[in-house]
Amino acid sequence: MRKFTTWVSGMFTGHCNASGCAFTLLAHAASQDIQVYIFMYNCALERPVIWVGSSRRDLRAYPAEVRREIGQALYAAQQGETDPAAKPLRGFGGSSVMEIVADYRGGTWRAVYTARFAEAIYVLHAFQKKSKRGITTPKKEIDLIRQRLADAERLHRERQN
Repeated sequence: MRKFTTWVSGMFTGHCNASGCAFTLLAHAASQDIQVYIFMYNCALERPVIWVGSSRRDLRAYPAEVRREIGQALYAAQQGETDPAAKPLRGFGGSSVMEIVADYRGGTWRAVYTARFAEAIYVLHAFQKKSKRGITTPKKEIDLIRQRLADAERLHRERQN
């Protein structure tokens, strides 16, 4: 077996889906066109989801259709995208805290997350909105979200050290 080393320059493209990541390197080396296909089952490009407080347990109590919709929106956030069901939550300065709203059988289900930190998505709260007075999130829920956002910031600092 002969060992061969050469410098390669070219364009690197790729995509990820539920089964893994695929990358293609289109290159030119030593007067030959080279195409390399790389498949990785566990893709490190998506950020992990960290559940703060009882948010995971609360979400697991939702109907399956609602869990699926919220899960889809969280997966989009892991990929660095924003799902159409996710909107910035008012009172938190721009789009640092997002609210996913899922309507199901006359009820409104919500999950709140932040993608403020580069290394992870933090799910701060999950609840069913029961108030019939407008679309405003109740103060009790906002206070809990603020507390859990502070907890997420603390967790983020601890993970950095």
